Amino acid sequence: MGQLDGRVAVISGAGRGIGREHALLFAREGASVVVNDLGGSNGGEGADVGPAQGVVDEIRAAGGTAVANTENIGTWAGAGSLVQQAIDEFGRLDVLVNNAGILRDGFIATLSEADWDAVITVHLKGHFLLLRHAAEYWKAQSKAGDQPIASVINTASGSGTTIPNAGQVNYGSAKAGIAAMTLVAADELERYGVRVNAIAPIARTRLTLATPGMGALMSEPEDGEVDLFAPANISPLVAYLATEKCPITGRVYAVQGGAISQLAGWHDVETIETDDVWQIDDIAERLPLLGRERSDRGIA
Repeated sequence: MGQLDGRVAVISGAGRGIGREHALLFAREGASVVVNDLGGSNGGEGADVGPAQGVVDEIRAAGGTAVANTENIGTWAGAGSLVQQAIDEFGRLDVLVNNAGILRDGFIATLSEADWDAVITVHLKGHFLLLRHAAEYWKAQSKAGDQPIASVINTASGSGTTIPNAGQVNYGSAKAGIAAMTLVAADELERYGVRVNAIAPIARTRLTLATPGMGALMSEPEDGEVDLFAPANISPLVAYLATEKCPITGRVYAVQGGAISQLAGWHDVETIETDDVWQIDDIAERLPLLGRERSDRGIA
């Protein structure tokens, strides 16, 4: 018995890297998987059915159940078609894994509008569109008396949550938005039987290896050593969050190497107050002191 027996999952960006490993593990654990991948380059250019179909062939060869999808999840029609394919092929949808992504790094002063739009569209808009169409389906199920036990796993990043990365204003902004979207969606969709969580993964993929400085941190291990930064080491967390009995919702987890950490967003650290209307001079005198005592003591 697999831990995802009977579950139907849509996984975007599942033709390569982390998404591919999600699809393979989900299928091994008994899920029926719609493997979505446009098949484009790191920067989102081009299209190729090969990556998605190759993963499907691998799953089927191992006795699993999967179908390929090459829709562009950054479009309303493409995202809707992907969700509908799962329902048409397998009769339902239980799990959505938003994983598709591209990179078009550049510094703010020289970043083009096209490179901003492309990254925001694939990551932030793509996450929303698939979530939107899946949520509509689950809401209708719930209203009809067939309460779902559904799960969404979004893909954020340390670049947008904990470690701002120069040269990735588009990517980091999209990923920060995805983390916020996750919390809002968890609050909204709980009434329909849907849990929503996110991961911020670091693994050895074509995207991370294309990020300056990342490749050296995740070099392949020597023979016989455990490969903690293999993409496959991310997928067990996602599979657990997708299981029917998982109780967790509204969380964002960093997962890298042998560590899984729960992340928390913006929160009050220290406050200045006044009993009167604010004055510029008062703010100028007091605001720079916020956090200074904590910093002097080495407290973050």
